[in-house]
Amino acid sequence: MSSPIIEVKGLQTSFLTEDGQIPVVNNIDFDIKPGEVLGIVGESGCGKSVTSLSIMGLIPTATGKVEGEILFKGENLANATEARMRQIRGNDIAMIFQEPMTSLNPVFTIGEQLIESLRIHRKWNKKTAMARAVEMLKLVGLPRAEELVKEYPHQLSGGMRQRVMIAMAMICEPKLLIADEPTTALDVTIQAQILELMKKLNQETDTAIMMITHDLGVVAEMCERVLVMYAGKVVEEGDVKTIFQNPKHPYTIGLIQSVPDMRTKVDRLYSIPGNVPKPGSLKLGCQFAPRCAHAMDRCISESPGLSSFDNGQQVRCWLYDDSERRKQA
Repeated sequence: MSSPIIEVKGLQTSFLTEDGQIPVVNNIDFDIKPGEVLGIVGESGCGKSVTSLSIMGLIPTATGKVEGEILFKGENLANATEARMRQIRGNDIAMIFQEPMTSLNPVFTIGEQLIESLRIHRKWNKKTAMARAVEMLKLVGLPRAEELVKEYPHQLSGGMRQRVMIAMAMICEPKLLIADEPTTALDVTIQAQILELMKKLNQETDTAIMMITHDLGVVAEMCERVLVMYAGKVVEEGDVKTIFQNPKHPYTIGLIQSVPDMRTKVDRLYSIPGNVPKPGSLKLGCQFAPRCAHAMDRCISESPGLSSFDNGQQVRCWLYDDSERRKQA
């Protein structure tokens, strides 16, 4: 077994508000091995994007605080200086953001933005870097790459801009690629093409991918292992097949039930009642208890730990606190 490319231990990210310091990501642990695709799923407001920004060192220090360990090849990025993070970002760890139109600079050409990483991290001259940019645009399936490098973001479609973002993230051949909802703004045909492209790049370059999404179809298509996050905590973890075939946490079960089944006709689609709690609003107990049909008195007053099963699955729920049930799983 290869050692993880990144290990996150006890990560806690808090933001300073009028009500004090509020934790948005609360003591989470996970790792990603080289070439692995890890999915992180959950509703909006569960802390998925904040987790990725914490790893990238993009949490503003004036209002945010990152604690715990983010070990990238043995180096703790949580303590790294901004100068060190600038060396790592775009070179060793790269990120694809949700909306490419807001991530691409409208006043610079596609080529100028693509070669920036190479010029900074690899010290390549402009001609060599531009040749590499053209090569990357071809690799992500964009036509007439030689002309595209001279065009501006507004001249490209949404799908083309997203491919440019992937090319930009991959141009320095990073060890870890963080993809934050990379297909959200795209139609289903382009979504399928982007996912296929990312899978191809993952297989060809052995780049580890951290895929953040609320789309369980994307998880089933792309990922080998999945973390389910709720209100800043990991509530379930396991390999994708196990999670889909035998979900244990009531929240995971609810997410899977929320996916429409084309084979059956129903009058009303299922949705989990209630909403994700505001960060810091629930001080005691399980964060999911107000929305859970199985909530007990203990769930309101005590916060459950992660229960581990023989198949590697982990669940944060009092329903599985019984050691005998763990043995039977």
